[in-house]
Amino acid sequence: MTIRTRFAPSPTGLLHIGGARTALFNFLFARHHGGAFLLRVEDTDKARSTRQAVDVILDGLAWLGLQADEAPVFQSSREARHVEVAEKLLAEGRAYKCYCTAEELVAMREAAQAAGKPPRYNGYWRDRDPAEAPPGIKPAIRLKVQSNGQTTVNDLVQGEVTVADSELDDMIILRSDGTPTYLHAVVVDDHDMGITNVIRGDDHLTNTFRQIQIFKACGWDLPEYAHIPLIHGADGAKLSKRHGAVNILEFREQGFLPEALCNYLLRLGWGHGDEEFLPRDKQIELFDLDGVGRAASRMDYAKLTHLNGQWLRATNDDRLAADVAARLPTQCGITANETAQNRILRLMPGLKERAKTLAELTASAAFLARDVPLPFEPKAEALLTPQARTMLGKLAPVLAATDFSAGALDAALRAFAEAEGMKLGQIAQPLRAALTGSTMSPGIDATLEALGREESLKRIASI
Repeated sequence: MTIRTRFAPSPTGLLHIGGARTALFNFLFARHHGGAFLLRVEDTDKARSTRQAVDVILDGLAWLGLQADEAPVFQSSREARHVEVAEKLLAEGRAYKCYCTAEELVAMREAAQAAGKPPRYNGYWRDRDPAEAPPGIKPAIRLKVQSNGQTTVNDLVQGEVTVADSELDDMIILRSDGTPTYLHAVVVDDHDMGITNVIRGDDHLTNTFRQIQIFKACGWDLPEYAHIPLIHGADGAKLSKRHGAVNILEFREQGFLPEALCNYLLRLGWGHGDEEFLPRDKQIELFDLDGVGRAASRMDYAKLTHLNGQWLRATNDDRLAADVAARLPTQCGITANETAQNRILRLMPGLKERAKTLAELTASAAFLARDVPLPFEPKAEALLTPQARTMLGKLAPVLAATDFSAGALDAALRAFAEAEGMKLGQIAQPLRAALTGSTMSPGIDATLEALGREESLKRIASI
């Protein structure tokens, strides 16, 4: 049997971090077992589903590197098939027409609650003759749920979970307007797509018992289920905006690398010894559902940021330089021309050592793309005293006389400091301020080399 998993988001909003982890687990499980990972867009809520939300989901999955193995299936395009299955169940006597009005259903639920029972449909039309139907009422189609046994799910994460069938009512599978319900459409689609493993959040566990009833009524084989715990905030509450970023595009905007985010999400609820830094090929090799815990995970933004810094340092300099150049216009309001891009690439080994996110990396590299006069941070401005400006004026011709390689620049700075009776830091700090507008940069010799002779001397002269 070939493993087939699916990620099935509803396009009624952004791709949430919990949904991204679910997609990742489905992707890795399929890859680990040599199977297929599929995408189904559950867009049957026509009032709330938007093309923009679909694009955001597809964009987010592409950014995370979670490519489906087949073209996306849009649930709304399969409505005729959902109706066909519901009508077949009706013809076989496994479903029936229900003519209850909305008011009658409300009264039914209120009566059940008053009697201390769950507010469920009481099966009023289950065994009645349709000839008794009131005129002008369009019926819904309800499934005849077995009510004298129990349903057990051998969940691959939660273990064995059992529910008495008497706790389930006869669910609607086709509404009175002829549209399929979510529970029914999901079952038909999972069957037709050949899904072998349904991996989703444990908030869907109650749906599973109802969906199993539909599978059994249709005579179809059940997929295996795995319900993974949800992600909470650090305080144990449901993850929300007050905890920080919660949708994928926010993490991208804040400068997290997709590799780092996937690495973090994998370790958020799944474990393999003490290994933390896991590239995609290693994730595929190691991942299986037996490593997924049953307890809810807690989002730790500090840990994610630390891991992102590790990924930055391990990432190719060319890619990071391109990412920085792409972020500069929106983040800093400047554009990196070819000369600036070359400077950024040359200095990238030093720049990425200090940064934790692409946003920090871009901020630290921005000086390489700016023109004089530079904007100065207050601490940098304070370093440029009259004495420091005089000293830099004397230093400029010394620097100009070197070949502007890092080694020659370092030697020239040390010789100048010794001749002036100063420490190297007393030279380097004002020089760094003049060159960058800040007090932080990679080594001063490397910074000078990246800027080049002409630009470095122009910046010193402009203060």
